[in-house]
Amino acid sequence: MSKSFHDQFAERLITWHKAEGRHGLPWQGKRDAYAVWVSEIMLQQTQVTTVLERYPRFMKRFPNVKKLAAANIDEVLAEWAGLGYYSRARNLHACANQVVEDFDGHFPKDPLLLEQLKGIGRSTAGAIAAFAFEERAPILDANVKRILARLFAIEQPLQEKAVTDELWAIAERLLPKSSQSMPTYTQALMDFGATWCTARRPVCIGGQQKCPFEKNCQANLSDQVLLLPKKISKAKSPEFICSMVLLRQGDFVLLQKRPPKAIWGGLWSLPESDWISRTPVNQKISQNSSQVGASDLLKTVFRGQDVRLLVKRCSSLSHQQEIKHVFTHRRLWMRIWEAKLQEQYCFSDPTYQWVDLHKLGQYGLPQPIKLLLQGLSLARDVGTKS
Repeated sequence: MSKSFHDQFAERLITWHKAEGRHGLPWQGKRDAYAVWVSEIMLQQTQVTTVLERYPRFMKRFPNVKKLAAANIDEVLAEWAGLGYYSRARNLHACANQVVEDFDGHFPKDPLLLEQLKGIGRSTAGAIAAFAFEERAPILDANVKRILARLFAIEQPLQEKAVTDELWAIAERLLPKSSQSMPTYTQALMDFGATWCTARRPVCIGGQQKCPFEKNCQANLSDQVLLLPKKISKAKSPEFICSMVLLRQGDFVLLQKRPPKAIWGGLWSLPESDWISRTPVNQKISQNSSQVGASDLLKTVFRGQDVRLLVKRCSSLSHQQEIKHVFTHRRLWMRIWEAKLQEQYCFSDPTYQWVDLHKLGQYGLPQPIKLLLQGLSLARDVGTKS
């Protein structure tokens, strides 16, 4: 690509953004590093339409980094419920504490220092530095990788380190000369990848709008737009089965806090058995287990607990439904068993907790469990704060 293209790229992209970019989003135009950081983390792996609803709510609940750092992690997870990828919420809380403790509550402007904070990678650090401090720092999220792979006809898989290094070098060269242009340029780059140079329907394919780079884009000139970036075929996601027990006693339901590094780490869920592979044999066993004995099931779910008294207090134990949940890299079938107790059973393990149904909104719940409780009409105000 010619030197003149590199020199003119930023200006042409900014010109495009004035006419065609996204404007008026609640996180745009922010120069507060905290507000920028929250939006960048929330927009990772989450659709813009969802963030449009949840970002203002999160900012109202935690308006600054000190408020977030001072909050209990359960409060943060509860506010994050439904957004998925809960490690982001845990990292947000940890990062907020780092900023308060190490930087007196002020985000550093140096991208290298930002990158040392919990949950902030190089691209996110670049975005925060560019938006909040007008630093000449590049970004390289999935959208930008796609733009550059097409513009420069990079045919090697983007997962290769040498390719990633090359993309970072290109992103550096394309930066505008003026640091004052960095917020607009960075937003323009994000918008161009999200709305015009999209994965499946880039504007150059439909021909309804004229891409500002159509005469320079090597993928367009060689008719490879939909072939780049090169896609690597993914292995089929593994499938698992588990049993979950919904124990109810009056207005209380039993929840268990999940280990921090597990799936749904740190959230409150229903007690569950080990996950087993959903092979045809295991699937058949699961389908035929609706009459399983209460003692055997409870021993399987409450591992290491003496459940003899619990079994006696269960007035019934019945299979209610099976729920399928799709994660990024796996699928899970949850067989839900419901039991009612005449009086509460006290567990010595502190990860178990009886929770008032009217206060479930104060707990971070996995989305399928939250929907399950709503569907069973266990609490009309699930998801509200009290």
